[in-house]
Amino acid sequence: MKTILTGIRVNSELTLGNFLGAMVPMVRLANTHSADYRINIFAPDLHSIISDIDGDLPANITRSLKYYLAAGLNLNDNIHVYRQSRVPAHSELCWILNCVASMGDLSRMTQYKDKSEGKESVNVGIFDYPVLMAADILLYDAEYIPVGEDQFQHIELTRRIAEKFNKKFGDVFTLPVEPKAQIKFMQLNDGLRIRDLQNPEKKMSKSTASENSKIMLSDTPDQIKKKIMSATTDSVGKIQYDMFNQPGISNLLQIDALVNDIPLQDVISTWAGETHYGDLKQKVAADVATFIDNFQRKLATISDDEILTLLEAGEAYANEIANNKLHEVQKAFHLR
Repeated sequence: MKTILTGIRVNSELTLGNFLGAMVPMVRLANTHSADYRINIFAPDLHSIISDIDGDLPANITRSLKYYLAAGLNLNDNIHVYRQSRVPAHSELCWILNCVASMGDLSRMTQYKDKSEGKESVNVGIFDYPVLMAADILLYDAEYIPVGEDQFQHIELTRRIAEKFNKKFGDVFTLPVEPKAQIKFMQLNDGLRIRDLQNPEKKMSKSTASENSKIMLSDTPDQIKKKIMSATTDSVGKIQYDMFNQPGISNLLQIDALVNDIPLQDVISTWAGETHYGDLKQKVAADVATFIDNFQRKLATISDDEILTLLEAGEAYANEIANNKLHEVQKAFHLR
């Protein structure tokens, strides 16, 4: 079976934008393909400590996996969840791949440039984490890795490292397919971005200072209503989907379609010709509050023990697969 691999967010609580734009599509993809593909969902805790050494990391991992289950992930024998740090082969293969990767390739990574710009010093992990990402992928012969456009460079780097290794040692690694082909296969909407409620030119982000700019999955109905009713709109005076000229209104229409799981065009048609922005905000606020209330109720039914049982089973699977691949690599390097 071919493998689809994805890492989950473990550093922080999710916004509604994270949830609808990334987690829900991944859950649907996993549920759709789990009969024919292995689905590896891992908590990248080693990646997390590059920038955030957080004592609550184990609790954050548990919470994130609960989110997946509450979002409707249908577990079966082909879906595996595991913690990256509980599979030591990730770290060892990373070191071996460091002996294949080039400084030139890593120094050209856009994310490294962005995160190091203007700083006298950054930790080595920020420079090297694309190689750890390559190890995450190559250990399991993963061909499909749902990532955003900002990670495409790292997929291409993984392909180059694997090609270089295979050219010298034979076909040890399966190359992930190139990013555009991945998007086509998975039918992900890479353009989906839930916008900041106060500044709809930007995407919704937890790091934004204004609390009214983002909806958190832990928000109460009153908090949700307050945030949506204060959302920035425009002076056009017409409810229509025009992300260029009316990003605030368009964002609200998009949110309402997503929380109700209906086509965006249906929502657009419903509001065609309407001019009262307050009516739209009231409707979106009520629908989002219902959506998050239902989510929170599902979340409350999932225990920590249930998550731990899933992780232990997933880690037994992951260690077996990863150790077999690592042994191949070690033999190629005459380490075994």
